[in-house]
Amino acid sequence: MVLTSLDGLSDSQKEDLVASLCCLVIGDECDAEKISAVATASGNTVGAAMASLFGGVVSLAPKKLESFTPGPGGGGGGGGGGGGAAGGEAAEEEKEEEKEEEEEMDLGGGMDMFGGDEGGGDY
Repeated sequence: MVLTSLDGLSDSQKEDLVASLCCLVIGDECDAEKISAVATASGNTVGAAMASLFGGVVSLAPKKLESFTPGPGGGGGGGGGGGGAAGGEAAEEEKEEEKEEEEEMDLGGGMDMFGGDEGGGDY
């Protein structure tokens, strides 16, 4: 969803977004008063409870605002790469497993998944 205007958001979604953006603008010295002031200066409003909540969460986080913003390369993907090379015993196991998979793939008798000998004859 591309957001081009805050008008498409519900009041609570708008308040969450405005409070989040205010925290980003303020930085690590974020508190309820500053959030309210930045929101007002931008032509928006944030309730006292929401400003207090966001200010408290940022101030109590171990790395302040940095705790909520991913660093370079921190945006996704799975875990890191595999470990170092395994010993000879593990390599032999892997070869055996590959052979088993190849045997399972052989359907035998030349039949395809639709039951025909040539494959997909009813199309």
